[in-house]
Amino acid sequence: MNDVLPFAGLRIVAVEQAVSAPFCTRQFADLGAEVIKVERPGDGDFARGYDGALNGISAYFAWLNRGKQSVVLDLKSNEGIAALHALVQGADVFVHNLAPGAIERLGLGYDVLAAELPRLVWVAISGYGPDGPYRDKKAYDMLIQAESGVVSMTGTPDEPVKVGISIADIGAGMYAYSSALAALYRRERTGKGERIDISMFECMTEWMMPPLYTYLGSGGAPARAGLRHNMIVPYGAYPCADGQVLFAIQSDPEFRRFCEHVLLDTALADHPDYAVPAARLANRVVLERQIVSAFAALPVTEVVARLERGGIANAVVNDVPAVADHAQLVARARWTTVSTAAGDIPALLPPHNLASVRPVMGRVPALGEHAPIDRRASPVPRPVHDENASPPPP
Repeated sequence: MNDVLPFAGLRIVAVEQAVSAPFCTRQFADLGAEVIKVERPGDGDFARGYDGALNGISAYFAWLNRGKQSVVLDLKSNEGIAALHALVQGADVFVHNLAPGAIERLGLGYDVLAAELPRLVWVAISGYGPDGPYRDKKAYDMLIQAESGVVSMTGTPDEPVKVGISIADIGAGMYAYSSALAALYRRERTGKGERIDISMFECMTEWMMPPLYTYLGSGGAPARAGLRHNMIVPYGAYPCADGQVLFAIQSDPEFRRFCEHVLLDTALADHPDYAVPAARLANRVVLERQIVSAFAALPVTEVVARLERGGIANAVVNDVPAVADHAQLVARARWTTVSTAAGDIPALLPPHNLASVRPVMGRVPALGEHAPIDRRASPVPRPVHDENASPPPP
């Protein structure tokens, strides 16, 4: 274990805060890159102040910033701007999620840097992109969930709700990371860097394509159904005596097995009101009432056991404490610890799961823990690109 880490020798400089850009750059840090996080004087990344859940350290900050170097620079001063310029000189990737136009005012726009650093991969994350009528509109995760229509697909028939985790931020961070990887791979063949502009809104509208296609093809949007499927019955969460079980029936043979092994009523599978998917959907109220009645006195463990006997896909609707103690995470040894200024804290291994290397799981930095030294000189030899050489096949 731990051959050469994939990003050993790669240097990332990030002017980042909150979730999206830090999530992008943490992926690089976990797999061996040097990630230099530039923070403002005083409070630093405002995610540091979200809460004090982990011995005074913010849960979000601890999750997003392990393995990075924290450098404090006052970007309102000439000295701070000059120091940032010096850091970027030695970078392979420059990531930022400031408001559109802010990084350009610091003299670090793509056109300026590309003229000087043609191999640099330049990554911007914003709410709506660098142009268009929404360019300067403020964008936080819940706002993007609303604007993109995600909340219209989430919740009960009576009330839309947001997704309970920061999916717009996380999605933008992952698209920034994967796009940067694509640009670095291309750079290996061409010697040229790249400009990448990630829009949180565009990330979420990409994920909204199934309901958008439904609307464009039929003129109607799927209805919200809470923890039940809006087109397949039975498919969703149903209450038991001590919790909820979610299961999925996707074919007539599965429904027959469900009736036999779970409801213990084989005749129900032949009832004309439930014999085919369209009939089950049309008669969902009565059918689901029977399921709820059958489960009311049964513990979750019994319902799951019956579903397993019938070969029915299922999951327990766990709360946060149950996930923290989940048997699968324990069996696969996913929990480890990382160091912080307040002591060690638990952490889950990232799901990259490369067989030959273990992620770094570095320290969560204190604000300004690392000196803003000049990093223009690179300790790792960079490959020299021959413009006349043929690129290797993809």
